[in-house]
Amino acid sequence: MPSDPSPVNSDTLIEIDHVTFGYDASRTILNDVSLSFARGKVTAILGGSGCGKTTLLRLIGGVHAATKGTVRFDGEVVDPRNAEALFKLRRRLGMLFQFGALFTDLTVFENVAFPLREHTALSDEMIRDIVLMKLNAVGLRGAAPLRISQVSGGMARRVALARAISLDPEVIMYDEPFAGLDPISMGVAANLIRTLNDTTGATSLMVSHDVQECFAICDHAYLLSSQGRVVAHGTPAELNASEHPEVRQFIRGEPDGPVRFHYPAKPLAEELGLRA
Repeated sequence: MPSDPSPVNSDTLIEIDHVTFGYDASRTILNDVSLSFARGKVTAILGGSGCGKTTLLRLIGGVHAATKGTVRFDGEVVDPRNAEALFKLRRRLGMLFQFGALFTDLTVFENVAFPLREHTALSDEMIRDIVLMKLNAVGLRGAAPLRISQVSGGMARRVALARAISLDPEVIMYDEPFAGLDPISMGVAANLIRTLNDTTGATSLMVSHDVQECFAICDHAYLLSSQGRVVAHGTPAELNASEHPEVRQFIRGEPDGPVRFHYPAKPLAEELGLRA
């Protein structure tokens, strides 16, 4: 099935156009969401747990189809039913999974080499050179022979990043790249994301709830609400200056505000069958 052309500006690489999505009929994760991601920029997608941030990445990668609306990549509709087009699309994407998703029975070197062996016909010598260059870019060339069990959590995240960029993707998607990292590792990861983006000219999408780390390196940011809607978007400076109650609560980490601690439920007394 041919994809529909996109009317968006050529500076826009990915467009989420009035997308609604839910994993089942009982709950809508994303509710009429529209976002656009500019070429060559770092864009952060912020929001609390369960607001649909990772789901957006899955829709872009064609893991799921939108219930309503369209997802366009470089002017073409992402259609999970079109296996041939989906394979070509994913060849242009790099993904850093939240917990790395490394192969624990392979060495650091072989983890990074895996996409090259799967998607190219390069010689072993060429693969070796590329892997060492990618590992060098994340500061881990010396760790190439180690097994995954021998590296720290922060190092494993950098190995996963080297693997994500092994095929020189146009788009790199980061799912919670700072989760579980100590302050030094977090700073290293943030610097790598910005440096790789500027050096390679890639487009970076960064899902996170670490506001300050994202604001330090992103060009633009979106904030999603717990109802799966876009609350606000703009530059870090614009969002920092926002007086919108939900934006202020999230950015400042305030416990009281529009976002409630409790997931919607019946009154506790009613749930326990207690009389008033």
